[in-house]
Amino acid sequence: MPSATTILDARAMDRTLRRMADEIVELNDGTDNLIIVGIQRRGVQLAERIAATIKARNDVDVPRGALDITLYRDDLQTVGPRPVVGATKLPWDLEDRFVVIVDDVLYTGRTVRAALDELADFGRPARIALAVLVDRGGRELPIHADVVGKRIDVAPRDRVDVLVEELDGKDGVVIARRDDDA
Repeated sequence: MPSATTILDARAMDRTLRRMADEIVELNDGTDNLIIVGIQRRGVQLAERIAATIKARNDVDVPRGALDITLYRDDLQTVGPRPVVGATKLPWDLEDRFVVIVDDVLYTGRTVRAALDELADFGRPARIALAVLVDRGGRELPIHADVVGKRIDVAPRDRVDVLVEELDGKDGVVIARRDDDA
């Protein structure tokens, strides 16, 4: 039976996202030409919160969007015959813009690779950065995050679950550990 350990509660998650918003503004040297794009599902909600913090602190409404990387996955054949595809929303020109991709957990790097492939279909930004709430290690591809909320070491058999109020009814980050005898 799996056991769970809370890594970030709702208050800690909020503080972490606010710090990440400040780091994104610093990385871009302001908000000019900044676009924030969340990866479906929970990356979109995190991107919205980061953009809201930037607006509150800098009085700038940063354009934001969403990527659904389902059809860009390198394991699409294992998903099934009719994968559920969400919305991709990038309603502006990406040329010469600073795009920050936001995701909940960075693990193997394959989701980010798929996001980069999809983003390339929409244009050529001046720069692309990656912001993740949790970097759990275990990379299979040479991908790193520019902005990280929390770095943790997690066994490959364990799972990191990010909970967001909008989808899960509460905020938090939990490691679901599988017992050794499972």
